[in-house]
Amino acid sequence: MGISAKNIRNIAIVGHSGEGKTTLTEALLYNGGAIERMGKTDNGTTVSDFDEQEIARKTSISLSLVYLTWKGVKLNLIDVPGFYDFEGEFISAMRAAGAALIVAGAGGAVTVGAEKAIAQCFKLNKPMFLFINGMDKENADYPGTVRAFQEQYKGKIAPIQIPIMEGNKMTGYISVINGKAYQFADKGVTEISVPAAYQSELEEMQSVLQESAAENDEELLDKYFEAGSLTPEETVLGLRKGIFNTSVIPVMAGSALLNKGVINLLDELVEYIPQASERATLPATNVKTDERITVACDESAPFAAQVFKTAVDPFVGKLNYLRVCRGVLRSGMTVLNPNTNTEERINAIYLVMGKKQTPVTELGAGDIGAVNKLTDTGTGDTLTDPNTPVRFDPIDFPEPVLSMAVNATVRGTEDKVFGGLHRLTEEDKSFVVRKNAETGETLACGQGEIQLEIIKRKLKSKFGADADFTTPTVAYREAITGKAEAEGKHKKQTGGAGQFGVVEIRFEPGAADGVFEFVDAVVGGTVPKQFIPAVEKGLREAIQKGVLAGYPMVNLKATLFDGKYHPVDSKEVAFVSAAKLAYEDGIRRARPVILEPVCSMKITVPEQYVGDIMGDLNKRRGRIIGMDTVDGLQVITAEAPEGEILTYATSLRSMTQGRGKFSQEFVRYEQAPDTVLQSLTK
Repeated sequence: MGISAKNIRNIAIVGHSGEGKTTLTEALLYNGGAIERMGKTDNGTTVSDFDEQEIARKTSISLSLVYLTWKGVKLNLIDVPGFYDFEGEFISAMRAAGAALIVAGAGGAVTVGAEKAIAQCFKLNKPMFLFINGMDKENADYPGTVRAFQEQYKGKIAPIQIPIMEGNKMTGYISVINGKAYQFADKGVTEISVPAAYQSELEEMQSVLQESAAENDEELLDKYFEAGSLTPEETVLGLRKGIFNTSVIPVMAGSALLNKGVINLLDELVEYIPQASERATLPATNVKTDERITVACDESAPFAAQVFKTAVDPFVGKLNYLRVCRGVLRSGMTVLNPNTNTEERINAIYLVMGKKQTPVTELGAGDIGAVNKLTDTGTGDTLTDPNTPVRFDPIDFPEPVLSMAVNATVRGTEDKVFGGLHRLTEEDKSFVVRKNAETGETLACGQGEIQLEIIKRKLKSKFGADADFTTPTVAYREAITGKAEAEGKHKKQTGGAGQFGVVEIRFEPGAADGVFEFVDAVVGGTVPKQFIPAVEKGLREAIQKGVLAGYPMVNLKATLFDGKYHPVDSKEVAFVSAAKLAYEDGIRRARPVILEPVCSMKITVPEQYVGDIMGDLNKRRGRIIGMDTVDGLQVITAEAPEGEILTYATSLRSMTQGRGKFSQEFVRYEQAPDTVLQSLTK
């Protein structure tokens, strides 16, 4: 398309699940002439929700890229899922976007999804626009919703329009900037006189908006103090500066479903969202010198881009979505991937419209598109000019908080199941497949139950593999708390050469390596030296299973101090068996116990949920270690048995309405109460 970075806006459409992000995307595309008719989420006909799982669930599960042109400006829109399980998609989108359009319902409150999106935008210094959707609904409360945001984000919320309401329906709006009123028409809006009922509200909001705009520029602030007001042009200038540095979040309203207020939104996005060329410089590493540098959005500089999303299809192949950060990407180029230290040839470049790809010959700095058939490139990787190589910082995806054990439903299809799962980790970097060395289970690890359920369904639909996801096995251990001596006697006579071996072994806790220690304390050759390794071998085989519930035995010291042998019938196999018999008897008399893995937890929640969290942890046999305040949130440090927190991610989300997050790490084993043993031996 050869479009300049100054005429590109990259916008992630984010917010709480169910607030109408996909519907708004559809309305923006329709008004921009990118589609001929608006599809509906309920009918599965929208451009950005094209995956069969999205159509079935009527909700977004993956980010989707679309674009339109409005007044000579290309808007790259990234429709982002709002459900908590798909945080990885949000993280990916924010790496590509220069700004965020936050969609919130008009319910009179700040939703969790909007809250999280705004927090992330502040963290990443991304400009924001707030669109209050659903103004066609009976309970729509625009003033109440604005007040809720203003109370939570003091001094930052700047409504730039006033909805004109007739009954409970929005029929038009008043621009706070230019003081003009508009009524919705079949195609666009018609200017009308400002209704008398809104005149005083308009004057009050103009004063607030001008003051907000003035605070972002010293000259404007001086002018505002001297004259008491700003011109519309000066207000726009101040607002643009405030939006750019995230000190101002402009607010608009409308109904995406009824396509009301969307054209006005397009006008303001083009006016206020920073150009791709105005993006802050991106941190990177000079590959040749290993120095930290910054990369500006310069079309004339050597090429560099970053992949922010990968789509995997067993038939079409892999499609890498990328944002060109500098220079121009052209078909036929050979580029370097410094993350894998391999060169890739660019075969085809595409502009992406949902599931459709339109081939183009080049993609310039600031633009977003996709490439295919790259063999060694994945999400987060950099593609760069080989002569002036740079490497962008990796994308920090959230660590998994929920794990499920995976087994092939049909025996013999294990390769298909686990191969498909590994392919899906390319598509969703917040999903990880791990092998638990302790239990031998393969674990599917992600952000929540919904995500893992969708992974399971994708495995079936994309790779034809059926898998069962079950609660993972906890890696319990067994140990002894006392000391006992036991004799093991193996005697076998079946005609011909027999088998004979007797050992006496002392069992006690305290292995030097924490697992197993064997001590040879035989005096006088009662067990010949050539048979002592067989005794140790028998014990090492025996400790793989404890006597209580069959879990591995740890911290066991075994001392061989006496025994008997037969000059003809004694063999290694006899002493192996004798050692196992002594183990079985001795361990049972040495007060065996179950050990359970204990995890350290860091739980981050708003203060109002602390009481619920502590009460819940007590029920899980958890211990509170400490509590700190970080960025206005409470960080609770605790320890709890792993078996009690296998599904903690789901419970925490429920207790905190999605506002809480946590991480966990194994720290040690502790003796488990009798109730755990009873549950394991039922």
